[in-house]
Amino acid sequence: MAKHNIYKMPIIKVYPHYITKAEKKGRGQQEVDVIMQWLTGYNQQQLREHLANETSFEDFFAQAPQLNPKRLLITGVICGVRIEDIEEPIMREIRYLDKLIDELGKGRAMDKILRA
Repeated sequence: MAKHNIYKMPIIKVYPHYITKAEKKGRGQQEVDVIMQWLTGYNQQQLREHLANETSFEDFFAQAPQLNPKRLLITGVICGVRIEDIEEPIMREIRYLDKLIDELGKGRAMDKILRA
C-alpha cells in the first residue's frame, strides 16, 4: 500500500495553521504545544527541535517518547472519516492531532481536549 504524501510532509508546514485555528477562538500557540506534547510525550524543547528540523509527520509520531494512551478516547469524524475506523497507524495519529486542534479551535476546554 502506498504511503500518503502527508507522512513525509514536515510538521512545521502545518503547525502555523494549527496556531491560526486556535487564535481564531482566542487560544494560542502555548495550548497547541500542550496538545502536541500531551499526545506524543515530547517536552517543549524536543517539540521545538522537531519543528526546527522539519521532521516529517511519520518520523514525529514514530519517534514520540510516549504516545498518550488516552488518545484512544478520541473519537468522531475528521475530514469526513471516522477516526476509530482509520486502520493506518500513522494516519490515525495525524487525525488524532487534527481532531484535538479542531476541538481547541471550537473553544472546547483544555481538560476536555486532554481527556482529563
